[in-house]
Amino acid sequence: MAGSSRRSSTRSRGKPSADAVGDESVHRVSTNARPRSYRGRDQSLIRITNVSSKVFLGFGILFSSIALFFIFRLVNTNEEPEKPRVITPFPAPKLMELPMFQGEHKESLYWGTYRPNVYFGIRARTPQSLIAGLMWIGITNGRYAMRHICQDSDELRTYGWTEHNGRDYGHQILVDQDMTLKTSFLKSKEHGSSYGGDWAVRIEVENDEVNLSEEMSKTVHLFFYMDDESGNALNLGSGATDVDDESILASGYRSDVGNWQLLLSTEDEFEFHYSGFKTPFVHNLSDLVQSNLGIQARKVGRLQLSDTSEGSSNILVFQLSGRIPFKADIIFQSGTLAQKERAISLAGASLTNKLSEKQKDYADKFERCFNLGDELDSGSVTVGKAALANLLGGIGYFYGQSQIALPNRPDKKHGDDFISYWPAELYTAVPSRPFFPRGFLWDEGFHQLLIWRWDIHICLDIIGHWLDLMNIDGWIPREQILGAEALSKVPEEFVTQHPTNGNPPTLFLVLRDLICSIKAKKFAAGERKEISIFFDQAFVRLEGWFKWFNTTQSGKAVSSYFWHGRDNKTIRELNPKTLSSGLDDYPRASHPSEDERHLDIRCWMHLAADCLHSILEFLEKENEHGKEYRSTAKLLSDFQLLNEMHFDDAYGAYFDYGNHTENVRLSWQVVETVNGHPSRELIREVLEKPVLRLVPHVGYVSLFPLMERLIPPGSWILEKQLDLISNRSTLWTNFGLRSLSKTSSIYMKRNTEHDPPYWRGPIWMNMNYRILSALHYYSREDGPYRQRAKAIYDDLRNNLIRNVVKNYHQTGYLWEQYDQQKGKGKGARVFTGWTSLVVLIMAEKYNEC
Repeated sequence: MAGSSRRSSTRSRGKPSADAVGDESVHRVSTNARPRSYRGRDQSLIRITNVSSKVFLGFGILFSSIALFFIFRLVNTNEEPEKPRVITPFPAPKLMELPMFQGEHKESLYWGTYRPNVYFGIRARTPQSLIAGLMWIGITNGRYAMRHICQDSDELRTYGWTEHNGRDYGHQILVDQDMTLKTSFLKSKEHGSSYGGDWAVRIEVENDEVNLSEEMSKTVHLFFYMDDESGNALNLGSGATDVDDESILASGYRSDVGNWQLLLSTEDEFEFHYSGFKTPFVHNLSDLVQSNLGIQARKVGRLQLSDTSEGSSNILVFQLSGRIPFKADIIFQSGTLAQKERAISLAGASLTNKLSEKQKDYADKFERCFNLGDELDSGSVTVGKAALANLLGGIGYFYGQSQIALPNRPDKKHGDDFISYWPAELYTAVPSRPFFPRGFLWDEGFHQLLIWRWDIHICLDIIGHWLDLMNIDGWIPREQILGAEALSKVPEEFVTQHPTNGNPPTLFLVLRDLICSIKAKKFAAGERKEISIFFDQAFVRLEGWFKWFNTTQSGKAVSSYFWHGRDNKTIRELNPKTLSSGLDDYPRASHPSEDERHLDIRCWMHLAADCLHSILEFLEKENEHGKEYRSTAKLLSDFQLLNEMHFDDAYGAYFDYGNHTENVRLSWQVVETVNGHPSRELIREVLEKPVLRLVPHVGYVSLFPLMERLIPPGSWILEKQLDLISNRSTLWTNFGLRSLSKTSSIYMKRNTEHDPPYWRGPIWMNMNYRILSALHYYSREDGPYRQRAKAIYDDLRNNLIRNVVKNYHQTGYLWEQYDQQKGKGKGARVFTGWTSLVVLIMAEKYNEC
């Protein structure tokens, strides 16, 4: 949810500092013994008196030694070098090999809108897939511009899915200035269709007759393309030269789907052109098409493709230019192609009826799952449906190899600072289509809190893919940049992942939810059985994950932990970032050290230990391991110990602990650059010696014991937590809880010259959801603060819903974060990752344990 600490269009989220590479042995080399020396036998020759014999024997032994040496070298050369541990897969059966993820389940999810980085794209869940997509020509600053990759610079007024069921249907609206495009996707599995079935795309273009520019009111230029990622040549169909009502645009053969063809059906008049390209990359297709159009414009003075195709083209682009309003259906058909009625059923009036049925099914299922009732108005329900649809419509499939950082070594050469993970696939939701269209580990746990309530099988499939990325040490790379399309969105210097750094194990939030819901009998017998099978095979990986955290992120004191990877040498950061925590620039101890104790990871470890114990209990396998996890969870929930390590009586709040001083600032100083030229930069100044102490910054971290429900309902400390939440001078706003108290010395301060505040004030939906869940829990527990918890819960819930709904209707988007002063959306827009948790807030769906 996933290069500096900031999320931006040009930088990767949560990039570790360059000095944050650990010193673990992640690049172990084979140390086979060399051949033993023959020097002693050579010396014995000195005692031979016959010179010729001496020479003969000497040369004989010399040649024998040389021969044996090269034999040993040859043997050693032929031996496989030991694989570095960091790129060695976890030694256990993969979850995706379970029968529950094969057969009908796997085929039902084969095709989908699994390319979240483009405005509309289709692919299959296979490494080398046929892929399809849509482009169109818009106008930016009075000039033609190609729309293809989701990006803010296109300045679309709004875009996103209004309905999407995650499986076989989706409907999307995109508003480009005063032109509205609607894209609908439908899958169909009929007799005669091949693996994965057929699919259809409907493209509709409408306009605002009053406001549309003169040029755009005349014609829309659409470009639909097919690409074979394996590089196989596509056959140009007869429809490319002789367009009729149902034209074959392209065809081919693949081992996964057999024979296939792409058809066009429309009743509107249009002009048709095409072009074929031979290229291994699809992410630069926009440039190729624009170049082709530019050449043609200079030749014939019109915006039209060249009607030519490069030899063995693996990409075919079809241009449909028609007067607005315009509508066209594109059908992908596989298997037995002679069945014309199958194609007819996916076009025209028949497709209209099927799309209408799917739209109704989505609305009905949404109501069954979330039961929003009469409390919320229709505008709020519309936002709820769009939030879910965009989360499901943003699910992607990726395949590739992560780049893993190697430790700093004196013999390291330029470009020798990373090693490639094994080739892997990932099926996952993404935080944001234009900014972060790839997998982020800690975001995914929050995504699945919503998805499991909609489709438990999709949820388990996604979690299984993530756990299968675990290496032998129990580590999972926290940001997944797999494949050329994903790589194209991330600057090279931010691609590498660091094996010493973790990320909050939020998948345990989902697994705990599932256990609690099973206890509450929320699942049918068949679903319960599948979840049980999943848990049984997943447990060894979950255990490995827990042990990785427990060994690599542990602190000096018993039951203490701290996030590794902070930069203790920085001279430019006001407070060194803790990127692995997910909270990036949230203030920690001013001077990173091994004496730190981080409250949030301590609570995450409690969640993990408690969840592992609950899973073993559910599986009726509570052996010695189960007792260990139960005792660990008990230790981490020890209220007295928690307070001794993290509670400040004077502040009445929980804090981190570490080597800290408040007397730190950034000041402008003249420094010498690498080239020897002076430069004026913001440099960190420490005006007071740090000491080991609690770190006095009230914010989200201070509320983690509340989120994890570690505070007894009758404790006076619960009252203190409620005070912090409801006080406008600390965390309370009319739009949600701010991430850092106004009383903090770092509140809304920049961390560097180029890094504005991120988790230092703005409102984040994932943490507000967890706090709401805790308040909901305490509002139902007997105790003196029950009524107050209920009142704060109601007000906070109403504030969050009202602000998200208002922003959506004003801007057309859900946002990454919200301004704590005016409630305005901030950061990345089309952020339909954890901001979609607003649906669960509307439905009041929380953990039930």
